[in-house]
Amino acid sequence: MLGIFKNCIRFTLSISLLIQNRYLCSMKIKRIVKLTFKEDQIKNFLLIFEESKSLIRQMDGCEHLELWQSTHHKNVLFTYSFWDSEDALNAYRHSDLFKQTWAKTKALFSDKPQAWSVEMLDMALTPKQD
Repeated sequence: MLGIFKNCIRFTLSISLLIQNRYLCSMKIKRIVKLTFKEDQIKNFLLIFEESKSLIRQMDGCEHLELWQSTHHKNVLFTYSFWDSEDALNAYRHSDLFKQTWAKTKALFSDKPQAWSVEMLDMALTPKQD
């Protein structure tokens, strides 16, 4: 009987966290930026990112920042970030930090960068099996 009770509590907590996470995440602006670099400039960009990532994460409204790399094209990287609002994202995009970082970064590109601001419409989680 205790096992059923524990499973019920675990299920209730999981649903509560899912609803809370879905609500909070759906309110955020997600920004995905595709960056295509010259093959010999990837290491230089990684140094720039290392220098600036903590400063970007400290910007008002920045909730999350990740750097991804394509599994098929190693010179294609993506930044993935969460922002409290479009205003917070635009404040960053007009900041001195962005201007300085972007000036160093754009010289390394082999193709025009692409950017998308997106909002979550739905989220599906796979239930954990015991």
